[in-house]
Amino acid sequence: MLQTATRAIYDEDLGLFRDQVRKFYAVHLTPHLDRWEEEGLVDRAFWLACGEAGVLCPQVPAEYGGLGLDYRYNAVIGEELSYAGSTAGITLQSDIVVDYLINYGSEEQKRKWLPGMVSGHVITAIAMTEPGAGSDLQGIRTTAIRDGNHYVVSGSKTYITNGQNADLVFVVAKTDPAAGSKGISLVLVETDRAGFKRGRNLDKIGQNSADTSESFFEDVRIPITNCLGEEGRGFAYLMNQLPQERLQIAIAGQAGAQRAFDEAVKFTKERKAFKQAIFDFQNTRFTLGALKAKLQAGWAHLDWCMARHLKGELTAAEASAAKLFHTELQWEVCDAALQLHGGAGYMNDYPIARLWRDARVQRIYGGTSEIMKEVVARSI
Repeated sequence: MLQTATRAIYDEDLGLFRDQVRKFYAVHLTPHLDRWEEEGLVDRAFWLACGEAGVLCPQVPAEYGGLGLDYRYNAVIGEELSYAGSTAGITLQSDIVVDYLINYGSEEQKRKWLPGMVSGHVITAIAMTEPGAGSDLQGIRTTAIRDGNHYVVSGSKTYITNGQNADLVFVVAKTDPAAGSKGISLVLVETDRAGFKRGRNLDKIGQNSADTSESFFEDVRIPITNCLGEEGRGFAYLMNQLPQERLQIAIAGQAGAQRAFDEAVKFTKERKAFKQAIFDFQNTRFTLGALKAKLQAGWAHLDWCMARHLKGELTAAEASAAKLFHTELQWEVCDAALQLHGGAGYMNDYPIARLWRDARVQRIYGGTSEIMKEVVARSI
């Protein structure tokens, strides 16, 4: 179980909130994990339950239906979700997508979409990656070209989290293809518009319950008022929001690593070999002791990052370093924990198998570990 009593960044109110979130997941999440993995999709009913429980977009101001809380509450939701072994796309909506609307949306856009995002009636996705453009967003080819008082959106996107469930997609598109990064904008595309098509639910190595899709835009007409913020400022907006996105991934990584470690401790203390518990072998104890030391340092670093972020001081390089460190730690712990399970670790009957599979992509999306190293290096 996640230990929070000694973490100075949390107080009694957050402790009570964490208890509520943990109990909510125990009823509405954990019993359905296996079925969602098989179906490749999280029920919309879960989103509505999250909304009713206050687990969606807690930072949304009260005038738009939210709780008006600070990012620590998002962190609690994300930590508990990852520790529970789920990759449901609620953190994408709460930690990444919604802040684009809060920070850059018009009053009309906020009043139209934020209440539904808080309640779970509106599920969102953000469409950045394309078949030919991943980490280099300046290489995107999707366009949103003005035609009178409309944009005509054309192109395709891939690896879109919440792609099957989404009601609203935040699309990164070129409104001025000749202007480079200054020609990139964010536009809102409702998925019931003519010309929008969902692709297949992609077959992934892990994170099977997180619907990840292709999206196609075939001359989709949207009003000019669906531009988020200023036209041509999309790339700047993306860069501004990256620290929180990468912090969110780091949070999931640290909590996932802790769960994998706890599973390894439980298994090695229960399973016997050569007439003693596997835990009692020196190799097991040394492995777990080293991992526990790294986890201890990881939690302290994560709280330092969150404290910086709450003050608006977390830099892009610091967030990238956090994403790099915590996702690499997650993979190290998950892989070591699976090894300590022996043959059982390769069986889907044990939670470590899913934790291991789901961890692999953490070092890729949101910026690969190699890109993170480059960002950090540029700050030296």
